Amino acid sequence: MTLLRGEALLCSNRAHGEHGAIIRLLTRNYGLVGGYVRGGRSRVMRPILVPGNRVAFELRARTSGQLAGASVELIESRAPLLDEPLAAAGIEWATVLTAATLPEGQLYPALYDGLAGVLAAIAAAPAARGWAGALARYEMLLLAELGFGLSLEECVATGARNDLMFISPKSGGAVSRSAAVGLEDRLLAFPQFLMTGGDAELPEILTALRLTGHFIDRSLLAGRRDALEESRLRLIDRLERAVA
Repeated sequence: MTLLRGEALLCSNRAHGEHGAIIRLLTRNYGLVGGYVRGGRSRVMRPILVPGNRVAFELRARTSGQLAGASVELIESRAPLLDEPLAAAGIEWATVLTAATLPEGQLYPALYDGLAGVLAAIAAAPAARGWAGALARYEMLLLAELGFGLSLEECVATGARNDLMFISPKSGGAVSRSAAVGLEDRLLAFPQFLMTGGDAELPEILTALRLTGHFIDRSLLAGRRDALEESRLRLIDRLERAVA
């Protein structure tokens, strides 16, 4: 009997059969794990199985290849945030992206901390200015942890470390202002807060999300046109409205 237990961030919840649900959880000690919750669609369980919630879980399976049965208890709810359209879009995208791109059973403690930080930022300040920058940094971290990190320390063309203003959409390498002359329309803008840290205004954060979105779509999603794209478009649309 396989037994896993601990705390987790609930990343997805999919109805299964008439009454059950299949969930995916991001954990610090086991990575992304899945399980079947009997009665997961019940009135009692629905508020617990909300993506973004922090939960205590227990997974039991007879063999390693079997979908585990899951029991889940609520530790911290994000459900009240779902009444805020922007906060809801941020939580939805961060969790669905994590569930869709991480391989199960591999440890990513930095991503666990990163996702927890994004969700905590949304809870602390539901207005996008308070958390959208953290989401962009989380996407950068996700790319790096999965082997598709951007090279931002020096110009990919000249090796210069100063005045890095663009990113090559092909290599993911930084490009200096001088090396970009005449090529600006073929390059992606490089939001400086991604390197320097600190706060940023929403227009710059949107630029960062377009940057990370390009590489996520190309390297992690391979251009899939499904619910992930709808979730991403919903987030960007609501952020653009906030800027306007």
